[in-house]
Parts: sequence; structure tokens; C-alpha cells
Amino acid sequence: MIDPALFRSVLGAYPTGVAVITAVTDDGVRHGLVVGSFTSISLDPPLVGFFPDRKSRSWAQIAPVGRFCVNVLGSDQLDLCRRFAARAEDKFADLAHGHTPSGQPLLENAIAWIDCVVERVTDVGDHFLVVGSVESLGRRDVGTPLLFFSGQYHDLAELDY
Repeated sequence: MIDPALFRSVLGAYPTGVAVITAVTDDGVRHGLVVGSFTSISLDPPLVGFFPDRKSRSWAQIAPVGRFCVNVLGSDQLDLCRRFAARAEDKFADLAHGHTPSGQPLLENAIAWIDCVVERVTDVGDHFLVVGSVESLGRRDVGTPLLFFSGQYHDLAELDY
């Protein structure tokens, strides 16, 4: 049996980017979820994925929409990360944002965005694997990613190699 604390510690040695998954329901309610598990899956066809916790209330609200936007956070967006990681009734309250071509919330100054349709959702342990088919995407020419490493958030420039 693998000790959960050891597992978390060892896997914490692998840095991840931080993204906010956003979606809007048919009645206009916006939802967001912070993930550190976003990944590219396939170039042809273009597929991406992420792993929300099975108990996530935010994912439960996003899942029925059938589409989502990945907002890749920059190192200057820790406030947004904390906002979307917190339990709140309306995480978008007083937050200016744009929209993707499909109408999903696009966070201002995200360093990249990927607009997707849900291709499939698979049960994987205590998480789901959500696979998205990419419909449109874009990026800013400036900024460095917000990273999560060893239990803390970092700017790429501050990590010692």
C-alpha cells in the first residue's frame, strides 16, 4: 500500500501549470474550476484533458454544459487562482472577462486559452479524465505561466535549476 502523504510529496516534485476551466450554462450562470492537471493529449485530432476530483462541486456544474474553456494562468494571476479555488457562490462576481468564440468565459490576461467540446469523461480512481476536442485557441505573446511545485505557487523565473 502506498502512503498517500508520500505519494503527494513525491508527485509534488513534478511542477505543473495552473489553469482555470470555465463554462457558462444555458441560463447564463458562469462556473470556474482550478486545475493543475491540464495536459495535451493528441495533435491529430487536437485533444486536451484534465482531471477534476469526483467530489468537485464546480465540475458537477460544468459537466452538463458539454463544453469548456481552459484559461492558462500567468504568474501574475495568483489572485485569480485563489478566487477560483475558493468555495464561492459566484466566482465571477465583479470580474471582467471576455468570451471565446463559443461563448465560454475567457479570463482577461490568461496567457493562453483553449475552447473545447467535451469528447468523453472517464472514471479514473478518485478523479474523472475529461477529454476535450479543441475548436479554437489563442495565446498572448507576453507572460510566464503560474506554476505549482512542491505545494506552492511559483513564477517560472524564480525557480532555481
